Amino acid sequence: MKQPEQPEQPEPPAKRELIDRYLAAYNAFDIDGMMALLAPTVRFENYSGEALTAEATGADEFRRLAERARDMFAEREQSITALDHADHCSVAHIAYRGRLCQDIPNGPAAGTVLELSGKSEFSFDGGLIAKIVDRS
Repeated sequence: MKQPEQPEQPEPPAKRELIDRYLAAYNAFDIDGMMALLAPTVRFENYSGEALTAEATGADEFRRLAERARDMFAEREQSITALDHADHCSVAHIAYRGRLCQDIPNGPAAGTVLELSGKSEFSFDGGLIAKIVDRS
C-alpha cells in the first residue's frame, strides 16, 4: 500500500529564514512581502486563550485579514524569544508589542500599547508557509 505524500518540509535553517522573513515583513506592514512567503492555500488561525478570534483560508482571505489588521496599528513588532522545530511544524515563542491607531469597539482606545506573549506555529509545504496558528 502506497503511503500518502507528505508536504515537502524545508530543513530547520530554511524554516528559520522563512519565519524571520515573514516576521520582518509583518513588522514593516509589508503585506506583499508576507504574501510572497505563503502557500496559495495558506490557513491562518488566531486564538486568545481557547477562543478562535480570527481565521482565514487561502491567500485572498489572508490578505484581507492582514490589511484589516495593518489598519488597526500605528506600530507593531513581533520578536522571537525561542524557536523549536518538529517534523511537522516550527513553534516560535513570540514577544509582541503594538500601538493601536484606532479605537477597538468595547476594547482599548487608540494610542493604547499592547504587550503580549504567545506562540506562533508555522507549518510548511514546498518551501512556503502553509499554516500559521497564533496563540496568546
